[in-house]
Amino acid sequence: MCEELTATQMQSFCRPETFSSEAEDFENGRIASPASQFPSHSFVELRNTLPSHVDIVSPFVDELMRFISRFRVADASFEIELALREALVNAIVHGNQEDPHKRVHVKSRCGADGEVSITVEDEGLGFDVDAVPDPTSPENRLQSHGRGIYLIRTLMDEVAFEQGGSVVHMHKRANATSDIARKTQ
Repeated sequence: MCEELTATQMQSFCRPETFSSEAEDFENGRIASPASQFPSHSFVELRNTLPSHVDIVSPFVDELMRFISRFRVADASFEIELALREALVNAIVHGNQEDPHKRVHVKSRCGADGEVSITVEDEGLGFDVDAVPDPTSPENRLQSHGRGIYLIRTLMDEVAFEQGGSVVHMHKRANATSDIARKTQ
């Protein structure tokens, strides 16, 4: 049922749909440092649309994390990466039911100060966020699933669900050392 994705197809899904010429210059390495080019209130936003194939998650996250790492030191990048992976897999598997006709929409915003906001939206029916069992309760600790939302909430500074759970907003605040670390690069 699921068609196999070629390397070229995977790369095309990892490309942002739209971004400004400044972002393109930055992504292609033509801007030396985001801190020197953008005022503290500036940001770059990327929008991506992904197919409902779990195979696309790793290459997409790897590419997006390379982009994010240009704005932020590695301090919490692993936290952002893991939360993003969980949100994408949840959107594909639980939200879209791996339906090849449905898509996952990702909006990523990186501030020059290292602040990162990511929104993941699936085309599914949503779910009751409050009905998700607590994976830390004794009766759920040995379960082999059910930790994604818990991890997302634990790893990110702010998390909000909208549209019945089919949209998740994740936010990681800028860290104090991001600005200093980028200035020395």
